[in-house]
Amino acid sequence: MDVVLIRHPAVRLAAGTCYGRLDPDLHPDAADAAARLAAITDRFAGRVWTSPARRCRAVAGAGAIVDDRLRELDFGAWEGRAWTDVPRAALDAWAAAPADFAPPGGESGAAVLARVAAFHADLRAHGADCIVVSHGGPLKLLAALLRGVVPDLLAPAPPLGSITTIRR
Repeated sequence: MDVVLIRHPAVRLAAGTCYGRLDPDLHPDAADAAARLAAITDRFAGRVWTSPARRCRAVAGAGAIVDDRLRELDFGAWEGRAWTDVPRAALDAWAAAPADFAPPGGESGAAVLARVAAFHADLRAHGADCIVVSHGGPLKLLAALLRGVVPDLLAPAPPLGSITTIRR
């Protein structure tokens, strides 16, 4: 089974803005990248899963299966703020315990991992080549699970607009 992981292209927000559950449009400069990625998903009709975020659905296409478990981390009160405006002590607390820490009103790393692991189990049961269009956080966790390694909540996310194929 080949699983193609696609991270959405750049969004229409200022660089350095914290966003997870915010639902911005794709950046106008990302239109070509989105079209190229969408051409790939067209070949997998009925086997494309996507986050419900517009930035992912624009790539996944109309026939994609929307799955809430593919949403990005909920950053709570940090959503829409510049990362430089988030208190340093809070960022340090997050780095020290990424599984347990949750931004105010947001979601912990353990919660994200639990929903991505549930999606992974369903994907394995499906057993067919497919595409998953999502965000940096869920994709890095899903990639680790597909490879059979322990997910690292602090690992770098795949680049915006990237495509990663994992053969199981």
